[in-house]
Amino acid sequence: IMLHSPLALSLLLIAVSSNLAMAIKKEKRAPQTLSRGWGDDITWVQTYEEGLYQAKKSNKPLMVIHHLEDCQYCQALKKAFAENEEIQEMAQNNFIMLNLMHETTDKNLSPDGQYVPRIIFVDPSLTVRADITGRYSNRLYTYEPQDMPFLIENMKKALRLIQTEL
Repeated sequence: IMLHSPLALSLLLIAVSSNLAMAIKKEKRAPQTLSRGWGDDITWVQTYEEGLYQAKKSNKPLMVIHHLEDCQYCQALKKAFAENEEIQEMAQNNFIMLNLMHETTDKNLSPDGQYVPRIIFVDPSLTVRADITGRYSNRLYTYEPQDMPFLIENMKKALRLIQTEL
């Protein structure tokens, strides 16, 4: 019986450690990237300040998405946004992208209140584009999943405004 116990113990240790390794691997496979589900192929900046810097440097507009994890409207918008190829491609190639789950100190980013979701464009001259709004007069910068064509138009507008004004 004594002969069996070191062997049994080492087999038990092997079983436990391989289960642990598998559990760790599972955790690692889905890292929480800066995309937070809005588009994994997009390069996201981490902070509003970094976004402003990159916008100025690259002459691309900054697109700021304010959202919260437990907001069903945000989740629905995120899904529509992430699944829309045209939006993903434009976001990837033509915009500096930032999604925030907290408010910034810049009051310009909440011209009509601190609701979520809201999407605000900032041009490379670091001007918040209060003229690029969604379809709803009570929440100017909000979009719903069915508004993706409208958001695409606004993204194109943000790009056009750079070319004409700068």
